[in-house]
Amino acid sequence: MSTSATSETPRVEVQPALHLDGLTVGYGGVPAVRELNAQVRAGEILALLGPNGAGKTTTLLAAVGALPTLSGSITALGEPLDRRVEANARRGIILVPDSRGVFHRLSVDDNLRLARRKHGPTLDDVFDYFPALRSMRARRCGTLSGGEQQMLALAKALLCAPKILLVDELSLGLSPIAVEGLLPRLRQIADDQQMAVVLVEQHIELALSIADSAVVLHHGRAVLSGAATELRGRRDMVEAAYFGNVEAPSGDRTGATLPAG
Repeated sequence: MSTSATSETPRVEVQPALHLDGLTVGYGGVPAVRELNAQVRAGEILALLGPNGAGKTTTLLAAVGALPTLSGSITALGEPLDRRVEANARRGIILVPDSRGVFHRLSVDDNLRLARRKHGPTLDDVFDYFPALRSMRARRCGTLSGGEQQMLALAKALLCAPKILLVDELSLGLSPIAVEGLLPRLRQIADDQQMAVVLVEQHIELALSIADSAVVLHHGRAVLSGAATELRGRRDMVEAAYFGNVEAPSGDRTGATLPAG
């Protein structure tokens, strides 16, 4: 006669790749983002939503070390964020700015080769995600469409072997068709590379369709946060938060929160 015992496998808590804890940051000592709590794990996408001036870009600049924190903390890849942007970039914390950061007078090929790191991803690796760039290698970047330049900007970032990828306004100036093609590709990259992604985006529905979680900012404060699937089901609440019509519960400075899934 045999006996068997069953036991629950203990759940291993996965630490965030990027953790913002009570982050207050701004310019010239004046806060633009106040007491922000947010986190994203490897393989996940966090969407930062909100109107212009809400503090989304400021948050990304702080997360790469380009702005000093006024209070709170930023932990990246298990360690406090370095104050030097270049040191953080070497650790794999990479920003794709809203300006895209491409050299318009150089060819696509030259842009990519300048971004490539020794022992890092190859050009073929990024062409697997953006095959259209392969046929554009000889073209001068300034002749590309907005969508093609954004593809190039993402490809350059991938060549830096990011562990945390921060993307500012991916859809800025792009047609809806271009955006609908790029956002699912970003989801694929996060899944394949187990890369933590923070996406600043104006297209709420499209951002929530690929994100795991989201935070809505208004006037520098988080007014709503939760799992993307939950937020998609509460579009009325998301839109209200977007325009500042959702107030934080009494005693809660982080804003209204929906279940994390």
